[in-house]
Amino acid sequence: MADKLRTQQQLEALQARYVGTGHADTTKYDWAANVHRDSCASYVGHPPLLAYLALGMGECRERARGLLLERMVRPVGNPPEVVE
Repeated sequence: MADKLRTQQQLEALQARYVGTGHADTTKYDWAANVHRDSCASYVGHPPLLAYLALGMGECRERARGLLLERMVRPVGNPPEVVE
Protein backbone atom coordinates (compact mmCIF):
# COMPACT_ATOMS: atom_id res chain seq x y z
CA MET A 1 0.00 0.00 0.00
CA ALA A 2 2.86 2.38 0.84
CA ASP A 3 4.48 1.74 -2.57
CA LYS A 4 1.26 2.61 -4.37
CA LEU A 5 0.89 5.82 -2.37
CA ARG A 6 4.53 6.78 -3.01
CA THR A 7 4.11 6.09 -6.72
CA GLN A 8 0.96 8.25 -6.82
CA GLN A 9 2.77 11.08 -5.01
CA GLN A 10 5.70 10.89 -7.44
CA LEU A 11 3.31 11.01 -10.39
CA GLU A 12 1.54 14.06 -8.96
CA ALA A 13 4.90 15.77 -8.39
CA LEU A 14 5.91 15.11 -12.02
CA GLN A 15 2.56 16.36 -13.29
CA ALA A 16 2.91 19.56 -11.28
CA ARG A 17 6.46 20.11 -12.51
CA TYR A 18 6.07 19.20 -16.19
CA VAL A 19 3.02 20.39 -18.13
CA GLY A 20 3.40 17.76 -20.86
CA THR A 21 2.84 14.82 -18.51
CA GLY A 22 -0.84 15.68 -18.18
CA HIS A 23 -3.20 14.93 -15.32
CA ALA A 24 -6.62 13.40 -14.78
CA ASP A 25 -8.41 16.38 -16.38
CA THR A 26 -6.20 16.55 -19.50
CA THR A 27 -8.21 16.16 -22.66
CA LYS A 28 -7.07 14.09 -25.62
CA TYR A 29 -6.69 17.30 -27.64
CA ASP A 30 -4.49 18.97 -25.00
CA TRP A 31 -2.32 15.87 -24.62
CA ALA A 32 -1.83 15.54 -28.39
CA ALA A 33 -1.05 19.27 -28.72
CA ASN A 34 1.60 19.01 -25.97
CA VAL A 35 3.22 15.99 -27.65
CA HIS A 36 3.34 17.73 -31.04
CA ARG A 37 4.72 20.96 -29.56
CA ASP A 38 7.38 19.08 -27.60
CA SER A 39 8.39 17.19 -30.73
CA CYS A 40 8.64 20.33 -32.85
CA ALA A 41 10.60 22.12 -30.11
CA SER A 42 13.02 19.19 -29.97
CA TYR A 43 13.51 19.23 -33.74
CA VAL A 44 14.18 22.98 -33.73
CA GLY A 45 16.48 22.74 -30.70
CA HIS A 46 18.75 20.01 -32.10
CA PRO A 47 20.56 21.32 -35.20
CA PRO A 48 21.61 17.91 -36.61
CA LEU A 49 18.04 16.65 -36.39
CA LEU A 50 16.77 19.87 -37.95
CA ALA A 51 19.24 19.45 -40.82
CA TYR A 52 18.07 15.86 -41.33
CA LEU A 53 14.40 16.92 -41.39
CA ALA A 54 15.17 19.80 -43.75
CA LEU A 55 16.91 17.42 -46.13
CA GLY A 56 13.91 15.09 -46.08
CA MET A 57 11.52 17.99 -46.64
CA GLY A 58 13.63 19.37 -49.49
CA GLU A 59 13.92 22.77 -47.79
CA CYS A 60 16.79 24.78 -46.37
CA ARG A 61 17.29 24.55 -42.61
CA GLU A 62 15.88 27.99 -41.83
CA ARG A 63 12.77 27.36 -43.93
CA ALA A 64 12.23 24.01 -42.19
CA ARG A 65 12.77 25.71 -38.82
CA GLY A 66 10.16 28.34 -39.68
CA LEU A 67 7.66 25.68 -40.76
CA LEU A 68 8.17 23.75 -37.52
CA LEU A 69 7.70 26.92 -35.48
CA GLU A 70 4.46 27.66 -37.36
CA ARG A 71 3.23 24.15 -36.60
CA MET A 72 3.61 24.85 -32.90
CA VAL A 73 0.79 27.43 -32.98
CA ARG A 74 -1.99 24.92 -33.69
CA PRO A 75 -0.24 21.56 -33.89
CA VAL A 76 -3.36 19.38 -34.09
CA GLY A 77 -5.92 21.77 -35.58
CA ASN A 78 -8.67 23.72 -33.90
CA PRO A 79 -9.76 22.67 -30.43
CA PRO A 80 -12.97 20.69 -30.22
CA GLU A 81 -16.17 22.59 -29.53
CA VAL A 82 -17.45 22.37 -25.96
CA VAL A 83 -20.99 21.04 -25.80
CA GLU A 84 -22.91 22.16 -22.73
